[in-house]
Amino acid sequence: MRRLLALFLLVLLSSCHGSSPPVAPAPASSAPADDFRSSTTYEKTALPVRLRIPALHVDSPIIDLGLQDDGAVEVPESVHEAGWFDGGPRPGQDGPAVILGHVDSKAGPGIFAGLHKVKAGTLVEVVRADKSVAKFTITKVSRVEKTRFPTDLVYAPSLDPTLRLVTCGGTFDHAAGSYRDNVIAYADVV
Repeated sequence: MRRLLALFLLVLLSSCHGSSPPVAPAPASSAPADDFRSSTTYEKTALPVRLRIPALHVDSPIIDLGLQDDGAVEVPESVHEAGWFDGGPRPGQDGPAVILGHVDSKAGPGIFAGLHKVKAGTLVEVVRADKSVAKFTITKVSRVEKTRFPTDLVYAPSLDPTLRLVTCGGTFDHAAGSYRDNVIAYADVV
């Protein structure tokens, strides 16, 4: 419970500046990794290396993102690159793979500038290091206040491969220097 409260506070205090990236909280862990071992083994899935969303003219390298010192997910340094949270599933593995990107910067639009307007059925492709491609289609896009970031919906385990694309959105609070909301696109494997 304390971890969930800490994550809520991280979201509340996190901001996405015009020149700074979106910040999504790290998923809560219900048990330490050493407490659970599965006897089932799964085929390894290659690392994601490129994101393509033809409808948005997105064709970007994917960088690996870990956690910041405060426990929040790192974000890409460049507004023109997407980043995959490497603490979660790889795109195409069971569970929600999470990719973050900027909406804009002081210099202009970011990689996810048009994410808020994609429609259900939009194709998203993730090219992996072994040249295989995981294909997803957007099922819905939501905009939520940063203070109400749906950590469970974004990071909760699932039995099927899913994809979450996260950026900032809504109105820009000039006094705070950040966007008030996050835009989240949910996608299922094709």
